[in-house]
Amino acid sequence: MTVATTRPPVRQRPAAVILTPSAEARIARLMGDAPEGTIGVKLSTPRRGCSGLAYSVDYVSEANPMDERIETPGGTFFIDGGSVLYLIGSTMDWQEDDFTAGFVFQNPNAKGSCGCGESFTV
Repeated sequence: MTVATTRPPVRQRPAAVILTPSAEARIARLMGDAPEGTIGVKLSTPRRGCSGLAYSVDYVSEANPMDERIETPGGTFFIDGGSVLYLIGSTMDWQEDDFTAGFVFQNPNAKGSCGCGESFTV
């Protein structure tokens, strides 16, 4: 007698960071102006600033298998593998006004930030 075993369906893991349409459009513009050899844009959280961690967005010329990868209409968006735990559940937006332009993050993991908003703690 053979017993058939079935596995439960594999649930797709949600993206670590949700990109707004405005952020996706900015990534597309960045990729349109990217240096030759660029394969995507990468978000990381290097240690710097008053509060300890900062957001950094840079061009990527080669993929790291430890990085999270999100395909957007404008190109590939990578999240540094060592930064994912600090960013899970975050939303990344691009905002512009008459005086400033930049990516803005809503991060539920941040417990505090510095006065200028450049860095955060978890």
